[in-house]
Amino acid sequence: MPSREVMWQGKYITAVRDGQWEYVERARRISAVVILAEYDGRIVLVEQPRVPIGGRCIELPAGLIGDGGEEDDVEGAARRELEEETGFSAENIEIIGEFYSSPGMVAESFTLVRATGLVRSGAGGGVDGEDIVTHLVARGDVAEFIAAKRKEGVGIDVKLLVLLGATLLG
Repeated sequence: MPSREVMWQGKYITAVRDGQWEYVERARRISAVVILAEYDGRIVLVEQPRVPIGGRCIELPAGLIGDGGEEDDVEGAARRELEEETGFSAENIEIIGEFYSSPGMVAESFTLVRATGLVRSGAGGGVDGEDIVTHLVARGDVAEFIAAKRKEGVGIDVKLLVLLGATLLG
């Protein structure tokens, strides 16, 4: 049986070797929450700079579970991140399920949730200079919006496939 070896440990990530496999995981093995939210018939998306891709990226609002303290859970993290990033609070948070975005290279999972009953509660934009821009995009315009952002050179997070799935199947 292969043995797990920590090759490198940073403040936020750990590089691991397990037999022939090399992968990364978040420090403390924490996970994330990703929020599928709709306000007045429009999908709530965020755009923010992402150092690993060298530019801005369009994403669903998201954040780490545990950033709110030891008692933080999926619902609490979803509520906190939605408000910080977009300025919306949600009446209801429904857990859809746990997913892995790149399981051959990254051990991180995320829990996808649906936020409903949105109310504007603040300015959004993130914390500590995150530079987050909120976009409200009509359901029927999501594919066109993403295509336009891609032409601008903006990265597109893989989790947006949840919004494009039916259109990709033809």
